[in-house]
Amino acid sequence: MNGRTCERINGKPVHTFTRSPVYPKDMYLKSRLYIAGIIIILLLIAGYFFPPLFGAGKIAVALLIVACIVDYILLWHRKKAGDAERYCAPRFSNGDENDVRIVVENRYPFPVKVEAIDEIPVVFQRRNVLFRTKIVGGGQEVIHYQLRPVQRGEYGFGHVILYFSTVIGLIGRRFNTAKPENVKVYPSYIMLNRYELMAIHNNLTEMGIKKIRRIGHNTEFEYIKEYIKGDDYRSINWKASARRHFPMVNIYQDEKSQQIYNVIDKGRIMQNAFRGMTFLDYAINASLVLSYVAIKKEDKAGLATFETDFETFIPADKQSGQMQKILESLYHQETTFGESDYSSLYVHINKYINKRSLLIIYTNFDTIVGMERQIEYLRKLSRQHVVLVVFFEDSELKEYAAQKPLSIEEYYNQVVAEKFISDKQLVVGKLRQYGIYSLLTEPENLSVNVINKYLEMKARGTI
Repeated sequence: MNGRTCERINGKPVHTFTRSPVYPKDMYLKSRLYIAGIIIILLLIAGYFFPPLFGAGKIAVALLIVACIVDYILLWHRKKAGDAERYCAPRFSNGDENDVRIVVENRYPFPVKVEAIDEIPVVFQRRNVLFRTKIVGGGQEVIHYQLRPVQRGEYGFGHVILYFSTVIGLIGRRFNTAKPENVKVYPSYIMLNRYELMAIHNNLTEMGIKKIRRIGHNTEFEYIKEYIKGDDYRSINWKASARRHFPMVNIYQDEKSQQIYNVIDKGRIMQNAFRGMTFLDYAINASLVLSYVAIKKEDKAGLATFETDFETFIPADKQSGQMQKILESLYHQETTFGESDYSSLYVHINKYINKRSLLIIYTNFDTIVGMERQIEYLRKLSRQHVVLVVFFEDSELKEYAAQKPLSIEEYYNQVVAEKFISDKQLVVGKLRQYGIYSLLTEPENLSVNVINKYLEMKARGTI
């Protein structure tokens, strides 16, 4: 190791470093060596009772020493004989499987056995990052694995540690390779890219997006044309038909530039987790994808977040840089685990949003009592805007309630679980009673269900 000493020159402290003696600190002993040593010791002990075995033991000691020397020479005759590089995206996608590749290079002229350990960020708490492989002389091997982050932020990778050993396998040599690097975990842009590719190939149904038939005419008048077979007879313009003495129909186009706001509750009720990821992060991922879909539908997408106070606000827009603004804002969202203030939300929504808009509020009402504390503010918002309240269904609780109870305690627990489940349905009914739209969904299906609900409301002329 390096040691640091402190000296004084002209009265000022000067730090100097002294280097320890050079030794093969990157050498380690393999289990095969220990096994061979134990066998030799047993031979030597048995030699006290059977003298021929003692001679065999001494020969075995000599052979073991020679084998270790040969193994050492093979591994250390090159200064830098092993290397590795880690390849991964500079940004990880939250809640998704992110690819990591390690390219290991063997610069020895003979084949080696390799154990590679990637020093992944501690937040993953994974122990299965030891990879074993064989590499021919002068060859390379690619190690591939995936990491699934469940919270946004900056993660630090360390080195890739390689352990090389020969076919003799008595000792090994360690290499510290690949420079430490940091990656930032953003909201689920992998899901966003997947939706974009599916949209290009018109295969959104594979993602669970339903084709919804348009109901009524939630459209803007565009022009009049002559009727042809297949046109909707309900669109016939009778006055124009009388003037032209031929059936004429009105042609409409979808209403565009409607404002869609994702409103995210960041309070403590959104800190419940499913598969290691909080409801808040599920809502953030869904907001990102829905904003993309809305802009592709020629609508304007915006963002608002609130907790104890009204915090983030991005005005609805559909310009090219809008998605980047939303992505960066969602990346930096944090919570103080405070109580959500819906009165502040109501005041600031009225202050910043003048045009009638679709407000998609991501929250989580566990009980009917919790919803009734906020219903007055939701009713006031619904008088000026279209309000869709999105909250979460506990699929694990449903699975537990569906199990057959085996004891009195389990009966009691299942009754409590069923009460929580029924409270969720009561919340849906209560919101409907006040003309507020709602969506009760499992966290893993949130993005797909929110998009389907948006398309359904758009087709029905709700927005």
